Amino acid sequence: MEDKRETIVQTLQRGGVVLIATDTVYGLAAMPTHTQAVEKIYLLKGRPREMFLPIMVADVGDLERLGLDINERARKVFESELVPGAVTFVLGFKEGSVKPDWLQNREEIATRIPNHALLLRVLKETGPLLVTSANKHGQPVTQGRVSDILAELHGAPDLVVEEGVGKEVPSTIINCRFDPPVVERLGLIPAHIIDNILYR
Repeated sequence: MEDKRETIVQTLQRGGVVLIATDTVYGLAAMPTHTQAVEKIYLLKGRPREMFLPIMVADVGDLERLGLDINERARKVFESELVPGAVTFVLGFKEGSVKPDWLQNREEIATRIPNHALLLRVLKETGPLLVTSANKHGQPVTQGRVSDILAELHGAPDLVVEEGVGKEVPSTIINCRFDPPVVERLGLIPAHIIDNILYR
């Protein structure tokens, strides 16, 4: 695993795009500070540029360092057994926070801490990564063999890390900018489980 982790980290730090397994679907990952790598993700997916890419981090501390506002209810979920895991949080920024350059045009981010040992080790070394599902934009997330995923993309990632068949169900998205938070997409985690944590 160490050799694999080192190869992934080096590829990302050189400005490459990596196809990598997560705890849900396969994803396309890039360092947010490498603009050419970010552009390549948009091209691979055929994703409109006005649609921002989600972020994955290793822990809540990474989010706090980005200046994100983690309110009381969001923190309940972050501190629950669901994290790390298949929950994506939409968060805004604290008033007066200083954003890094790559977040200057964003008022909110969708972010997740994945429950995947290799990816977490990569994130601990690289810091936050832009990671989005490895499928053509506008098409259902249908995961299978990596060869099938690659055939759907407009080109090839710089590194492919194959770990068997990916899941077909993405993460559940909770928008924590609302009070109470709103489930915007149902995924692997059912809404009633999230509600039990938010309101217990």
